[in-house]
Amino acid sequence: MPEFRLSRYRLGWWSLGFALAAAVTYVVYAFVGTFVFGVFIYYATRPIYRRLRRVIRPSSLAAAVSLFALALPALLLVLYALGVALNELMKYVTTETFDPSRWPLVDAESLDAIADPATLLALDPEQYLTAEGLRSLLSSLGSALDTVAFLGVGAVHLFVMLALAFYLLRDGGRLSRWTLSRFGDDRGVLEGYARAVDRDFKAIFFGNILNAVLTGSIGVLSYSILNVYAPAGLRVPAAPLVGLLAGIASLVPMVGMKLVYVPVTAYLAGIGLLTDPTALWFVAAFALISFVVVDTIPDLVLRPYVSGRRLHVGSLMIAYTFGPLLFGWYGIFLAPMLLVLVVHFARLVLPELLESEPIQPFAVDPGSLTGDASEESPPPED
Repeated sequence: MPEFRLSRYRLGWWSLGFALAAAVTYVVYAFVGTFVFGVFIYYATRPIYRRLRRVIRPSSLAAAVSLFALALPALLLVLYALGVALNELMKYVTTETFDPSRWPLVDAESLDAIADPATLLALDPEQYLTAEGLRSLLSSLGSALDTVAFLGVGAVHLFVMLALAFYLLRDGGRLSRWTLSRFGDDRGVLEGYARAVDRDFKAIFFGNILNAVLTGSIGVLSYSILNVYAPAGLRVPAAPLVGLLAGIASLVPMVGMKLVYVPVTAYLAGIGLLTDPTALWFVAAFALISFVVVDTIPDLVLRPYVSGRRLHVGSLMIAYTFGPLLFGWYGIFLAPMLLVLVVHFARLVLPELLESEPIQPFAVDPGSLTGDASEESPPPED
């Protein structure tokens, strides 16, 4: 009888544990892209944090300064880009390019009628207050509300990413020590596996930063050369700045540099249609070079080489290629993470499971594991 009560007692706790694990799994699955990108921000910021941690206390302030230091160059570049864009817009506004009377399909009499206050007062507003007009107005308001809701949800996801990176920076060492003390073994299997995974995660995510730098350099060079052959009045505005922004945008999964060169292509096409339609070949050349040279080639060729220092380049290239197709926009980070987890499981744990050999992860490449242990030792906690 006591044994039955004990079993029922443990069964109840196991049931609660599985229910909690299922709830946490569902939350992570629903926001997996947010968590994956938060982990990327953590690994990109950790080298900065570990240097600042030696001179800045408390650790919360060091983590906040590290996140700000990572975002500051991109923020300054975006502000500079907005200034350049505003300057370009004012340049065209002050010229005759935006004179409506010069646009095709615009009637001069219609412009005079619109500009005449007497004509506007003579309009009958009741002709616009129809059921179809009201439906159109409500549809426009609904679209505007959807846009606001989308921006609000995006802001929430960004906050969660930064919060996750912040707490991993501040409490990551404490969390790793607690996990190893609770679930580790006397032979260091879990510790060896965790260190190997952490080492390759750092290489992959730092490789994404390096890929952004290389992509930005390619963009600056490509757009500057393209401007040499640009027709009169149609040039890539601030070509070096556009190239640098393309490099930063490459960190955004899936859409990436399209956030930069698609609006620039639309801008150039609009200027070409208004000024000289025969110069639209330059717009097509800009779009083609942006897609092939600046976007596709670095993403498929450079990224695996700069990220896969210890991993097979072919497998990493496949992960980067099929990750977004399988998982969506966050797949460019999630697929390489899964590759790292699988490779080190097969290298360190699977042989023992198949052949019943002792698991000795430190016997595999002991120099790298020992070096990582000294390099990755967490800073002292407050």
